Amino acid sequence: MYKVLIVEDDGIISETICRHLRKWGYEVECAADFNHVLDHFIRFEPQLVLMDIGLPFYNGYFWCQEIRKISQVPVMFVSSASDNMNIVMAVNMGGDDFIVKPFDLEVLSAKVQAVLRRTYAFQNQISSVLSCGGAVLNLADMSLSFEGRRLELSKNEFRILQILFEHAGNTVTRGSIMKRLWDDECFVDDNTLTVNVNRLRRVLEEAGLVNFIQTKKGVGYQINRRQDR
Repeated sequence: MYKVLIVEDDGIISETICRHLRKWGYEVECAADFNHVLDHFIRFEPQLVLMDIGLPFYNGYFWCQEIRKISQVPVMFVSSASDNMNIVMAVNMGGDDFIVKPFDLEVLSAKVQAVLRRTYAFQNQISSVLSCGGAVLNLADMSLSFEGRRLELSKNEFRILQILFEHAGNTVTRGSIMKRLWDDECFVDDNTLTVNVNRLRRVLEEAGLVNFIQTKKGVGYQINRRQDR
């Protein structure tokens, strides 16, 4: 699981990004003390930093330079200052990418995924895939491979499988899965998860993964480590 540090002084933007990235399986923290950003970075040890430019005390350029003194962790600037001068400055100060406010959350997550893939794909290939029962879930492109066949997954199908793969051998509660898929599961019909899981089961069965997702009555779901034939 990749860790992402958000350095953004607008609480609404910061929390929105945080919730969105957590839904994609990232471990996320938001800086609160903008006078000691580097201390938070050292303590949290993230694999990516999302950095606003206009911050209290010191701007994002300053903190990017401070991070660069001790780490090559990618820094993505997130700012409404989208003129060429700021983009060039961001790159010169050690930034790895730049996304302009306002932005679409799906575009943000795609850029985050791309930066992480470029940075860590060759350093730690194991972390980019999860495997169980002969099936391999690729976290980089949201696909599932089994016996030479590759399946494209929808966003919800991928999220359900990701959490089940992460807890392979253990039962994952329905509440945990719903929280991963939707911000507030209290406002989601419980039957919605059942529909999503049943649809995913049909996709898996067509690929030869029969009974891959098992129901633990009254609790949740679990991956079958031994593939039925």
